[in-house]
Amino acid sequence: MVGKHAVVMGGSMGGIVAARILASRFDRVTVVERDTLPAEAKDRRGVPQSPHAHALLISGRQKLDRLFPGLTRELISGGAVPFDPGCDLLFHQMGALRTRFPSGKLGISLSRAYLEHAVRARVRALPNVQVRDETSVTGLTGLQGRVTGVVLDGGATLYADLVVDATGRSAHRTEAWLRDLGFPAPKEVRVKIDVGYTTRLLHRIPGDRLKDDGLLLLMSAIPPHDKRAAAAFAIEGNRWMVTLGGWHREHAPVDPVLFEKFATDLPFPHLSELLSRAEPVDRGEARKFTYPAARRRYFERLRTLPAGYVALGDAICSFNPLYGQGMTVATQEAMVLARCLDRFGVRSAKMARAYYRGAASAISTPWQTATGGDFVYAETEGPRPLGNGIVNRYVRQAMLASHVSPDVHEVMMDIQHLLTPTTAILRPRTVARTLLAARRSPAWRDATAPSGS
Repeated sequence: MVGKHAVVMGGSMGGIVAARILASRFDRVTVVERDTLPAEAKDRRGVPQSPHAHALLISGRQKLDRLFPGLTRELISGGAVPFDPGCDLLFHQMGALRTRFPSGKLGISLSRAYLEHAVRARVRALPNVQVRDETSVTGLTGLQGRVTGVVLDGGATLYADLVVDATGRSAHRTEAWLRDLGFPAPKEVRVKIDVGYTTRLLHRIPGDRLKDDGLLLLMSAIPPHDKRAAAAFAIEGNRWMVTLGGWHREHAPVDPVLFEKFATDLPFPHLSELLSRAEPVDRGEARKFTYPAARRRYFERLRTLPAGYVALGDAICSFNPLYGQGMTVATQEAMVLARCLDRFGVRSAKMARAYYRGAASAISTPWQTATGGDFVYAETEGPRPLGNGIVNRYVRQAMLASHVSPDVHEVMMDIQHLLTPTTAILRPRTVARTLLAARRSPAWRDATAPSGS
């Protein structure tokens, strides 16, 4: 054991996974969550993105299985839909579907509420973990360069050797608390994207598949003028989850008729066909979610860090949700925290510094992927990644090549699932295949036509 007591602020995926790694390193772990945590797999107000399509990336599923042995098997037995991302996922990008092939990799499709409920049940079963919901944190306590605990609504104090901030995008409150203790706030970068999307649930007949034999569908926009995105996932409970939206206020309406028109106007018939034949759940009630800007906080650049405190998940980096990276990256960060605690213990700021450096490494690839994609639109505001224009031109070629080349498709799939670094797309063999295959894409002519032609 590296300490007696750890407190986790926030009981969503990042906080619960952090509690799991802390439980084997501290005598006691307390998770404090201001929301009411449901006893069943239900959406809750404190996670407004919960009712919408979520992607548990393959690398995230693998890491969760390491932390919670048998979790994938449990989720599938409870209704999560297993799929091969190479052939069961219809991926429409740059005007055409990626070519399909059996990758041999296992993905699972499920709702955020179901996944979070299953993981939280595992953590709650640990004998040294207490989950306190309907409890708010109102401040931090500190002494001589370290955080020593949290102050609860009502004035009680929970003293701790380590406080993990998993409060998500609301972590700006923590910055004020840290400043009160004499610690500087990290530099923050925002990338304004004005993303919004609307989701409806449909009944799914067991065994039913999408047009062209798909279990899932993803549509990425066709830049620079088309900003729409779409997803349809087969999930637990014999349901289809259909999410429509896009960048820069290209948001799908909540009204069912206009929602279906949005689907009909997409450059493929799959979602329109599904909506025309599948019965809606709950009278077709739609839920909308908006997300103005991605945000990254650079703790690793601070000269002074408090001992006894680390941030995790969206409290460090909040990604564009259309890329489905958040839950997986939070899990990676929790595993980085485990390694740093094992190496440095919890008593000094060295552990926090090592953790933030490791977390920055885990964030680097998905942040580069997401913001690089966001900047294909002139309306995107924020610091543009170095060399972004050149990189995006090559990535467009790789997207076109994925329409006909299983090899290029697999490289891109592995990058998206955080199984390999983004540099994999620049390997000489992949570059050669990309440049040769791109011209054979059925979308080549339209994708390379001059603007306005």
